[in-house]
Amino acid sequence: MPLPQTVYLRRRLGALGVLAGLAALAGAAVGAGGDDREGGPRSAAARAVAAKAQAPPPPELPGGGRRIFPDRRVVAFYGAPQAPELGELGIGSPDSAARRLRKQAEPYERRTRPVLPAFELLAVIANADPGADGLYRARQDSKVIRRYLRAARRAKALLILDVQPGHADFLDEVRRLDRWLREPDVGIALDPEWHTPGAKPGTVIGSVGAEKVNQVARHVAKIVRDGNLPQKLFVVHQFTPDMVAGKQQVIQPRELAVTMNVDGFGTRSAKVSKYRLFTTDGKRFHDGFKLFYREDTGLMKPRSVLGLKPPPDLVVYE
Repeated sequence: MPLPQTVYLRRRLGALGVLAGLAALAGAAVGAGGDDREGGPRSAAARAVAAKAQAPPPPELPGGGRRIFPDRRVVAFYGAPQAPELGELGIGSPDSAARRLRKQAEPYERRTRPVLPAFELLAVIANADPGADGLYRARQDSKVIRRYLRAARRAKALLILDVQPGHADFLDEVRRLDRWLREPDVGIALDPEWHTPGAKPGTVIGSVGAEKVNQVARHVAKIVRDGNLPQKLFVVHQFTPDMVAGKQQVIQPRELAVTMNVDGFGTRSAKVSKYRLFTTDGKRFHDGFKLFYREDTGLMKPRSVLGLKPPPDLVVYE
């Protein structure tokens, strides 16, 4: 910890002698008062430079830097520990998932665009049971989130908190995750498929309007600004044309890497066709592509994924 200025000056007095110390004190007093037209401004500038030099550096992303795209390509595992059926991330321990993820991400690594691995953890999970509050969703315990964040940090990876709100409001659920979003390596994902007010999740395909997405985007962008955090990954899943109503009105704050992730399983031709449709349907966003180890027919190889036009910025495996 830096010494207080007064303690520092007293030690300088003892080391340099009384007369030299008094001269130094007199010079410091003139600069601090700002009355001297020549010395004042220079001293103020010097103090500003010194304060900046002593300030801790702003937080960075895992692996360094403060901007996600186009500097890096994110490769992620999706899921939750409650059941393997929820996705690859929930199979085995978080550390074992990290090892599998590292192996899966290797073919995407490029010298000009290194991979940034990520865990996409279901932090809010849509339920068939309405629960005590009737909102058809369950919230992940903070101990689970902390466990996966620690594992992500050991793997130099991002943690993405995925929200399936059921009948709840997206913004309300995201606000409950603010403590995690204040961390420099935690992003957010919205899953409109599971936003189904008026219907049981899983019986209909949900959706969200642009204004709801924008409410969350503004909220998260403010967290980034207030904490001087690096850019956050902000993902919106989509696998039907009307899943994000008014998609062209979705904002893209500079604090966020807003990414439309093309979701849904199927044959290779169907997935490629859907990706082309959702990356050319108007306003450009960062592009994501999701693959399913078990449900996809003929899982696409990384070379084929990188051959998509445009190549995805985010690749998610479930």
